[in-house]
Amino acid sequence: MNLNLKIWRQSSPNDKGKMADYKITDVSPDMSFLEMLDVLNNQLIEAGDEPIAFDHDCREGICGMCSLYINGEAHGPGKGITTCQLHMRSFKDGDTIYIEPWRASAFPVIKDLVVDRTAFDRVMSAGGFVSVNTSGRTQDANNIPVPKEDADKAFDAATCIGCGACVASCKNSSAMLFVSAKVSQLALLPQGKVERTERVLNMVKQMDEEGFGNCSNTGACEVECPKEISLENIARMNREYLVASVSSEK
Repeated sequence: MNLNLKIWRQSSPNDKGKMADYKITDVSPDMSFLEMLDVLNNQLIEAGDEPIAFDHDCREGICGMCSLYINGEAHGPGKGITTCQLHMRSFKDGDTIYIEPWRASAFPVIKDLVVDRTAFDRVMSAGGFVSVNTSGRTQDANNIPVPKEDADKAFDAATCIGCGACVASCKNSSAMLFVSAKVSQLALLPQGKVERTERVLNMVKQMDEEGFGNCSNTGACEVECPKEISLENIARMNREYLVASVSSEK
């Protein structure tokens, strides 16, 4: 396949940035999207040009670092997959492909397609953890009964990889799907109930301080999430937050 690529180039956080045009030929439909970018970068390096900066790590749909906005969709046209799992067979010969970084004030661009997502790390640090007794007298987790329905819901929420597709897809750049998934996975399990009240209050507070917007209720986050995290988690987080707010006022 021969493709026309329009890629966002930005040399630094303070650079204005712009779309740049590239042509690439002989692209195999069996290539992954990131492999195609690797080929393009090799061509740019051989020509003495600056390669395109983009994030990646596992290339197995696990880490979420390969976050790209492709033709107006987070992670591209595939459903339930990350960019690294997207293959060029999803495009046709002669296509023009627009490739951009996440667009959110809480995710400032570092360079080209790489954004700073440490805002998520700070939200997690605010409450995304449990107290663990490491004295050597800890209770085996298998001895703690958990209803299967709760365990399944917690597991589904825990599949969130923190890629930020929910933020990029939301017109308000809301992080509520991400935060609610982390709140849910812990609130549903006995081990997470110790910090239950403080957790949701602190994580929501940090989310707001990072500059993420409010939920738009359009459901775009669930549609574009590569792990298909359910909107039910946002409803659960809202309930957790309401109960915690009332309890903290007593």
